[in-house]
Amino acid sequence: MDTDQGQKISFIKQWLGTGSINIFGLPMSGKDTVGVKLAEALGGKFLSSGLIIRANEELTRQHFTDQGELAPTDVFYDWVLPYFDKPELKPFPLVLSSIGRWAGEEDTVMERARSSGHEIKAAVILNISEADVMSRWQAVATLKDRGMRLDDEKPEVFEKRITEFRQKTAPVILHYRSLGLLVEVGADADRDTVFSNLINQLYAFAVSKRN
Repeated sequence: MDTDQGQKISFIKQWLGTGSINIFGLPMSGKDTVGVKLAEALGGKFLSSGLIIRANEELTRQHFTDQGELAPTDVFYDWVLPYFDKPELKPFPLVLSSIGRWAGEEDTVMERARSSGHEIKAAVILNISEADVMSRWQAVATLKDRGMRLDDEKPEVFEKRITEFRQKTAPVILHYRSLGLLVEVGADADRDTVFSNLINQLYAFAVSKRN
């Protein structure tokens, strides 16, 4: 990490406190990859709604998302929202991967985050085209050089996830934008470049909120 990036991360960390940054993007846009790296840089904790829901599906032997659809809102609330109140997370900032993906969930998510001491201070959208994420899917499916969700091995399921994002999650992004909380980051580059762009954009956003 260069000195300039380190200073920017320190500023973001100070501005964020124990707040949250919620990251959104199409499937294979890099939400979890970037989110984990950001959480590590900020000394925070990473929470992925997808990972939480899939773990609970396996535990309860219920299947809400294996055909590419989002989990029902009541299931999402029951399984994911309690994480905000976990005592072991209280001292830390949180980096969230798409918590509240279905239009109408975002206000409840923001209120729960606020009441738990993890106010959502920014929402990030990793911008990448549907054509590019399909190309990434095809590359992974062909080369098998990194992990892929078992259900995503079916092209129709992956395409359904894209449709779900377009129809259900895109309005969530617009809501965060209307609140002045949206940070847009280009995701059509290598991981290091996307992370560097994320830090630059978050730093500029944090500066604007501190002034």
